[in-house]
Amino acid sequence: MSSRVDDDDHNLEALGYKPSFRREFTNLATISFAFSIMGLCSSVAMTFDTPLLLGGPASATWCWLLGSCMCLTLGSSIAEIVSAFPTCGGVYTASARLCPSTHRAVVGWLVGWLNILGQIAGISSTEFGLASMILGAVSIALPDFVITPGKTVGLFTGLLITHGILNSLATKQLAFFTRSFIFVNLGSAIIIIIVLLATTPRSEMHPASYVFGSEGIINQTGGWNNGIAFLFGLLSVQWTMTDYDATAHISEEVRRAAYAAPSAIFIAVIGTGIPGWIFNIVLVLCSGPIGDLPGASGSAFLQIMVTRMGIPAALFLWTFVCLTAFFGAQAALQACSRMLYAFSRDHGLPDSGYFSHVSRLTQTPLRAIWLATGISLLPGLLDLASPVAANAIFALTAIALDISYIIPIFLRRLYANHPEVRFKPGPFYMGSGIIGWAANVACISWTLFVCVIFSLPTILPVTKDNMNYASVITIGVVIVSGVWYILRFAYALRAHRHYHGPSSNLTNAGTDRVKLGVNQGNSAQELVTGGDEKKLQSGSIA
Repeated sequence: MSSRVDDDDHNLEALGYKPSFRREFTNLATISFAFSIMGLCSSVAMTFDTPLLLGGPASATWCWLLGSCMCLTLGSSIAEIVSAFPTCGGVYTASARLCPSTHRAVVGWLVGWLNILGQIAGISSTEFGLASMILGAVSIALPDFVITPGKTVGLFTGLLITHGILNSLATKQLAFFTRSFIFVNLGSAIIIIIVLLATTPRSEMHPASYVFGSEGIINQTGGWNNGIAFLFGLLSVQWTMTDYDATAHISEEVRRAAYAAPSAIFIAVIGTGIPGWIFNIVLVLCSGPIGDLPGASGSAFLQIMVTRMGIPAALFLWTFVCLTAFFGAQAALQACSRMLYAFSRDHGLPDSGYFSHVSRLTQTPLRAIWLATGISLLPGLLDLASPVAANAIFALTAIALDISYIIPIFLRRLYANHPEVRFKPGPFYMGSGIIGWAANVACISWTLFVCVIFSLPTILPVTKDNMNYASVITIGVVIVSGVWYILRFAYALRAHRHYHGPSSNLTNAGTDRVKLGVNQGNSAQELVTGGDEKKLQSGSIA
């Protein structure tokens, strides 16, 4: 085990970074982490209303199948990049290394901020969804209980602080807890499927034409045509199966990271996509009259369980659904804090490296953890203004993260023959033939398509209360970060002066900071694939 850790640390040094974390995440813990990020059971529960109540039951069924197939192409493409660049910077680090030196600062800056925006929105939307799920259960148990935006935001804040405290534990404790996440996640989904089928009379199950056919296309958007209404159902699967590079963000805490991290991504995508499709079919099959949904709780998923199982059994199983959401938020906050740590380490934040500090007590980036916790509070406050506007953070997550993912995939192909960019594949590789090309082209095209769909308001006519602010926020962050990159600050610092893209934190020949060059990237990737025969010492990295 010590030899494997040494190999991982040498790999990281070859990429230009000093090992700062303990590698406590085993293969099981890493796979469990990837599954918990997607959170099958809870993610479907949080987003099931969108396809069901906008496009109809058939939208929930077919959009999941279509979306999960396309997500497999994106997940596989990201896994290739993570395998080649196993650092906690994830796709941010890779993007800057897959383009010529003249573009590295701009590309790293753009992808870094898009990824941070998506990570923050992902945490906030998961916590917001969990708070709504808990309050929905309370409203079922106590019919007189009234859910208000104030109660939702209050619980949302408490949950976020709780996860901040839990993430402050040492990596060893985090890895230990994470190992159990996969069993709760998949186990809950399987049990709910079995119980729903067992408690729904056959005579009350919907016919195939309702689940799969035109009878199941029920447009409730208020003005969009059936095609657009149907495609709104993609939000559920795209939000569930995103944050692929979360596993990359903990790769400096993973053993055999170049193998384990990409494999976990690939396994989690398949392990979420197939059961998720079955899950959606069963939910639609047992859903009852669509006019009775979403019910008093505001959740169609919970109302279906209550209708079929009765309140006691439904609330008992709902506890485990909430638990999977709790685990998902825990993993999302850990991943986001590592991304902020990596960006600060490379001077992408105006903090002089303050948030790249690693606690001696826990050997985790406590400052970055609480920065992520604090910033993640902000999107949830939208609920105080408009519950419909608050739902935009779900679309914002998918838009910002997926755009940050396709940039390195595109750059890898665009600069494949550039003398300054030579991509050396890691252990996870789809090859240079048609399979790899098809997956890359498909995921880029698909992501651009769904970003357009997710930018549309879901209800017509558009008002300030139902406006979809996801695209507005995304564009706003890109513009603000661009202006920030150019303009002079009060202390006569320019972002483009102190940020040059991913930078080494190794010391060599008296140099405190070394700009990562192409040769470093090639050496690191060769080391990943070459094993013990190609180890490099940190002193040889210029």
